[in-house]
Amino acid sequence: MKRPTITDIAREAGVSKGAVSYALNGRPGVSEATRERITEIARRLGWSPSSSARALAGGRTGAIGLVLDHAPDVLGVEPFLVALLEGVERELGPVSLLLPVHGAGPRKVDGLLLAGPRCALTAPGVPAVLLGGPPGPPGVPSVWVDDAAAAGEVLGYLAALGHRRVVRIAGPAVFADPRARAAAFTAAAGRLGFVETATVDAGTAEAGAGVAHRLLSVPRPPTALVCDTDVLAVAALVAARELGLAVPGDVSVVSWDDSPLCRLVRPALSAVRRPLAELGALAAALLRDLLVGETATDVCAPRPTLVTRGSTGPVRA
Repeated sequence: MKRPTITDIAREAGVSKGAVSYALNGRPGVSEATRERITEIARRLGWSPSSSARALAGGRTGAIGLVLDHAPDVLGVEPFLVALLEGVERELGPVSLLLPVHGAGPRKVDGLLLAGPRCALTAPGVPAVLLGGPPGPPGVPSVWVDDAAAAGEVLGYLAALGHRRVVRIAGPAVFADPRARAAAFTAAAGRLGFVETATVDAGTAEAGAGVAHRLLSVPRPPTALVCDTDVLAVAALVAARELGLAVPGDVSVVSWDDSPLCRLVRPALSAVRRPLAELGALAAALLRDLLVGETATDVCAPRPTLVTRGSTGPVRA
């Protein structure tokens, strides 16, 4: 008799595999009634968490490779890895994460997490999951974050504060599709009636301060900057300070990532909190499905939320 899987539970419960994972692992993200219903179905089907957890054991290496499409210096400045690992280990238990991976083969890793849409699958035949979307090649499911929702929330908040001239500083965002993010920003700005919007690519984190300095030095500068990463947002704070501009009095700053860095600087940065731990857990669940021969499909992570702090305020009259 076929061993019951998370897919079987999700099908019978009429929910996503992500919801089943949340319920069975005691994580937030589903209602208590849904959790009880999923747990009862799992019990009735005879599902055992230990059987699926052995997907990374029994002759396997117990190692997962992480392939990055960013420069190595991103690892030193973007504190995303801890949150991702928390989610992966929550789902699979302790595993070795090989970072970065170059020419990984089946004997070196059990599976790959592809951290970015430009990643190439370097080991044909190795199960892989794409982090951040867009949809990957056939057989490579993706876990993605709804940047359209985040863009709408950020720009809606800024519009309510009276902002109509907003520039996005694009950079090496982790687990995000740059094209989808740019499209989401443009669409939300148009929908909300912003007078002036633009996206300027900083290229690297180090270049962020110079880009922000140029944007804020023009006669009619933007009243708000939306930065793809917390490091770019901090660079924008530095540029504003060097120009003698008050944040948020003269310019508001928002980060599209909410790491501890956003809470340590002054003023503290308003930021989009992306569910990176949940992203890691969902990716690990998909990878586990692939390892046991199941079909895995694209999954959307929980919706990001905007956390407002001292770096944003009303437009000065």
